[in-house]
Amino acid sequence: MSFHWTPFRKAVTAGLSLCLGLAVMQGPVQAQAADSDIIEVVSDRGIVAWLKQEPSIPMIAVSAMWRDGGSVSDPAALTGRANLVSGLLDEGAGDLDSQAFQQRLDELAVRLSFDAGRDSFSLSLQTLTANAAEAFRLTGQALTSPRFDAEPVERIRRQILTGIARSAQDPNSIAGRLFSSLAYGDDPYGRPVEGTLETVAAIGPDDLRDFVAQRLARNNLIVGVVGDVSPEALKDLLDAAFGGLPERAVPLGLGDVSMQAERGLTVSDFPTSQTSFIFGMPGLKRDDPDYDAARVMNHMLGGGGFSSLLTEEVREKRGLTYGIYSYLRPSDRDGLWLGGLSTSNDRAAEAWQVLRQTIRDYAETGPDAERLANAKANMNGAFPLRLTSNKGIAGLLVALQRYDLGKDYVARRPELINAVTIDDVKRVARRILDLDGMLAVAVGQPVGLTTGQ
Repeated sequence: MSFHWTPFRKAVTAGLSLCLGLAVMQGPVQAQAADSDIIEVVSDRGIVAWLKQEPSIPMIAVSAMWRDGGSVSDPAALTGRANLVSGLLDEGAGDLDSQAFQQRLDELAVRLSFDAGRDSFSLSLQTLTANAAEAFRLTGQALTSPRFDAEPVERIRRQILTGIARSAQDPNSIAGRLFSSLAYGDDPYGRPVEGTLETVAAIGPDDLRDFVAQRLARNNLIVGVVGDVSPEALKDLLDAAFGGLPERAVPLGLGDVSMQAERGLTVSDFPTSQTSFIFGMPGLKRDDPDYDAARVMNHMLGGGGFSSLLTEEVREKRGLTYGIYSYLRPSDRDGLWLGGLSTSNDRAAEAWQVLRQTIRDYAETGPDAERLANAKANMNGAFPLRLTSNKGIAGLLVALQRYDLGKDYVARRPELINAVTIDDVKRVARRILDLDGMLAVAVGQPVGLTTGQ
């Protein structure tokens, strides 16, 4: 299960803690796969999965995702339902209660987890090849016959409520929730993925069962598999895990949405020595033709760590913050360009001014050739480091299908990045970086800053 702006996970049981060693066992995997290296497997029950075989290590990693299965599907009064389900699917299924189910995973050295985001609900499974049949069967039980017994429901609910209460005292979390609420209002994107104290308390077992029955189906499922398994063997495994799901999910009927708040700065008083800023403006969805140019643009502005302009101007030159960042957040129904920083209350006004001036200058002038070349080299050099495990590559296979990027995307990606020109960056910067369209929130007691500035 996941939290909207700050990470929170339920306590890991002793059995799953032992399984953490599986990540080390996976080791590096060659990520530069050609089109022919990815095999599309279709099971007898119509489950489609992209498979990257890796026979050198006797393990299988699975990543699965259900479209429209995240918090967008939560009724307003039950916000946090998807997140609560994600913490409960491995807490008992079929004739196995929570303790027995966890013990069985432990005995098999299986790592099974679920997560809820805004748009999607996801699964991660890692197992030794020798235990694959039982691991996939247990996964199928969790998905089709979850128990939702009273004890685990209340235990996981308490953990989520504790996390929500804790985040209510964290300025960064407050800023994130306030930004979403201002940006999207009553739309599901405006609500916290983890829910609120009131809505999480109101969720009952029947609500959890409704989510599973309505959202986890075969037609909105995307699967990626990496490891020591043949296409023929995988067909039976896929049916064991996913074949028992309903054929179709209940349609949500949600269309695209856009930021609706009046732009400008909103200051929220909170007794702390630091002011936390979250700022953003309309960005791009993943299928936008300018998306690659926007990624390069953002890398130079605020996404490239110590090499980014915002870090140089706000941190290095003036010492206004320990860290500042920006990123593109493409969602299914909208796209945003977002960023954040924290600074002392007495320097918040200066940080706000420097932030805005840096964005304005960059939008007007763009980068020089050297900075652009360095950004491309950094982006292309860093990408393979994200794909050094079977689990990471399984996740990539899901993303390739989700965004219709093609099996050869990894091979093409360096060319896409290298093709971005200075003119492309300037064009997309002018398109996105409009200070008149920027929404920002500041949580703290900033000296010299008021709402509307």
